[in-house]
Amino acid sequence: MITRLEEDDRLRDDQNRLRYYAPYAYQSLFHQKGAIHCERLLRAANQIGKTLAAGMEWAMHLTGDYPEWWTGKRFDEPVRMWAAGVTAESTRDNPQRILLGPPQQKELWGTGAIPKARLKDIAPARGLSNAVDSIVVRWGSEGDKNPQHSVVSFKSYERGREKWQGETLHGVWFDEEPPLEIYSEGKTRTNVLQGIVIVTLTPLQGMSDLLALFEAEAEVDNPRQLDTALQIL
Repeated sequence: MITRLEEDDRLRDDQNRLRYYAPYAYQSLFHQKGAIHCERLLRAANQIGKTLAAGMEWAMHLTGDYPEWWTGKRFDEPVRMWAAGVTAESTRDNPQRILLGPPQQKELWGTGAIPKARLKDIAPARGLSNAVDSIVVRWGSEGDKNPQHSVVSFKSYERGREKWQGETLHGVWFDEEPPLEIYSEGKTRTNVLQGIVIVTLTPLQGMSDLLALFEAEAEVDNPRQLDTALQIL
């Protein structure tokens, strides 16, 4: 029988999954490469943790809470980031779920990669039930008297390139493969702040334009530095 104290401990753990994140070797390599590469591609099979790795990294940047073992990219200020999927529904069911918690169970929001205690505000999206437009996240040390805040907003490829224009960002996360024009637009959003772009995908379209881009750059700039599940641009 589980005691009330054990239930409380489990709930606290579920509400701060970031603290207990221990990446596999390929996830760790993916994170490490962020220190030197502004564009990264994690290409792997379904259900092995590629989306989780991206979500945990995004949570670190959004909170400014990096573990002692972290050797990847760091930001020393609150960040503005995007997380995107193919459709509004797939964005809700993948990046939003990983960052926030189960979409259909709002009582469990705060059990994703972003710790519940760091959630400042959650703005709902229009037109799709349980979808979120953006999350405001408290950034910096928990004891700060005047906390600052990061923002992550959710996008989809189906809305077209025009919806990807105008913003200045620290990072863009593409979950599953975007059209090359949307990838280029997302990358442009990070240029001013010297930000980062990450792509997590299971290759379903063969050698697409985006994969060809990464393959070509890898051959020129990064010979034999690539894990079989990882590509770095």
